[in-house]
Amino acid sequence: MHSPIPQLTACDAITCLRCLVCGAEYAPEEVRYVCPHHGSDGVLDVVYDYTAIAARADRDALSARAELDMWRYLPLLPVADPSLRPPLAVGWTPIARAERLGRRLSLSHLWVKDEGRNPTASLKDRASALAVVKAREAGFSTITTASSGNAAAALAGMAASVGLPAVIFVPATAPEAKIAQLLVYGATVVLVEGTYDQAFDLCIEAADRQGWYCRNTAYNPYMTEGKKTAAYEIAEQLGWEVPDCIFVAVGDGCIIGGLHKGFRDLHALGWIDRVPRLMGVQAEGSAVLHHAWRRGTDEITPIVPRTIADSISVGVPRDRLKALRAVRETGGAFVVVSDEEILAAMRELARLTGVFAEPAAAAAWAGVRRALADGLVHRDERVLVLVTGNGLKDIPAAMRAVEGDGRIVRLASSSEALEEWLAQAEG
Repeated sequence: MHSPIPQLTACDAITCLRCLVCGAEYAPEEVRYVCPHHGSDGVLDVVYDYTAIAARADRDALSARAELDMWRYLPLLPVADPSLRPPLAVGWTPIARAERLGRRLSLSHLWVKDEGRNPTASLKDRASALAVVKAREAGFSTITTASSGNAAAALAGMAASVGLPAVIFVPATAPEAKIAQLLVYGATVVLVEGTYDQAFDLCIEAADRQGWYCRNTAYNPYMTEGKKTAAYEIAEQLGWEVPDCIFVAVGDGCIIGGLHKGFRDLHALGWIDRVPRLMGVQAEGSAVLHHAWRRGTDEITPIVPRTIADSISVGVPRDRLKALRAVRETGGAFVVVSDEEILAAMRELARLTGVFAEPAAAAAWAGVRRALADGLVHRDERVLVLVTGNGLKDIPAAMRAVEGDGRIVRLASSSEALEEWLAQAEG
């Protein structure tokens, strides 16, 4: 149960929903998802009156709040009825100083934020919690999304916590552990024999025909607003002194776009003195945004993605405009890592920080290595790695990460066998 809190939110401080393609502005009640002039490409941004927010919310009062979850930031969130929040504690995930990991690359100031501590074990819980609120506020009886796995599990869990039926579209190739989560939470699971991008389009079609609330990333403008709470936490947990740069894996682009939005909010309110550089990390087999960034364009060339990191395996990044803007406006960069580098990063993170990351999440640490090698980051800078999902999401990938490292010992069930092995180990 949530303890009593003031019902002050940023919902009445929304000035408009603005199309990132054409700049058209709409009142929140005019459109629900995207700009009608551009269809699914017409991603909308929620625009606030920061003067109005600043007049009734301040940093010190926020820091004094007792709630240790994403809802401590209600004064900055577009929630009309806070009583409709899911009861699960989403957010306020830990940040740890990663000294041993930092020494591997001679980084003096390195932190890891573990989003795998969320209720369904990924950062996507933040967006899904807000999606459930918005669906209930609007009176929808069913909620749906398309996902490669984590957003699906997050929505299924959040919906289950309030008794809201969920229909989830996922590629049939999604890891079994992620599909198991959906089924355990009681969601209707639609396994699409195709890519995530095809599942995305089918989900929108089904939502339109059936009258379901659609949570899809980059289609629903409020998903960025949920994910931006990770930026708020980073700033507050580090004493409002933000890192120089933040590394995060990028698929659709909604997470890095959410981080950008969150830091821009805080900067506009005068709560932080600068916005950190945002460093997007993509897998070699799914590097669409990296290529667009290098070419200096917003146009992408769709691909059939191939990578072990299923959570960032995207051929048509739906939130590409926000992602590219996040990197360009902060002076950041996109870096590309191989599947082999990702597997190595899974081992390093686990063994040097105790944080078990799924492949996509571990890609962020692999990206730090790559950025240092390319001269994009200096070793005396303050660096934070955002680990977006837990390694238990993809056990086969974890087993690949530890293949051949000689750490499994098989023994006969006898004292003699034990004595022989111990003698060999001592030798």
